Amino acid sequence: MRAGFPVARKGMVIGLLGGSFDPAHRGHVHITREALKRMGLDRVWWLVSPGNPLKAKGPAPLVDRMARARAVMRDPRVVVTDLETRLGTRFTAETLERLRALYPGVRFVWLMGADNLGQFHRWERWEDILHMVPVGVLARPGWGVRGRMSKAARIYGGDLVDRGEVLRTKRAPAWCFVTLPMDASSSTAIRASGAWRR
Repeated sequence: MRAGFPVARKGMVIGLLGGSFDPAHRGHVHITREALKRMGLDRVWWLVSPGNPLKAKGPAPLVDRMARARAVMRDPRVVVTDLETRLGTRFTAETLERLRALYPGVRFVWLMGADNLGQFHRWERWEDILHMVPVGVLARPGWGVRGRMSKAARIYGGDLVDRGEVLRTKRAPAWCFVTLPMDASSSTAIRASGAWRR
């Protein structure tokens, strides 16, 4: 494997949590630990993105966001990585294509909060994503009903599974909505408070 790329063995099931992490916070930590437990994942990789194509304003420098993410996420099963920068990919579908080619025999599960499910149909090639890897959706405050009523949830309602651990073996398209105790932490609120500056 190339230098700077996480190590993964054939047969492992790895959750991928992508985002700008601007900044990373205890809510990210919470849903990551819940995903590890409820989906039976071997590892989770945080994909700290160069930027979010859906946001007009750019995030803080990548080096700062990576440092913050590593400071808040202290679990040996979680790798904080800048893979999208290393791969030169901009969109999730591209990243997944590259990772599946680079890690044959490794099973990936895409992780996202219910707030992202609400706007998932705006993502570049969102349906390709659902056909490439199973998707684990984790509840976020205020997004339970809205997430479940989103365009993507309605179109792919027939592919919804009832338990997160099923995603370990289920072929895509398959997704689950995991209800869990919630943490209201928000990157937007942290930035608004002045506790994190771009």
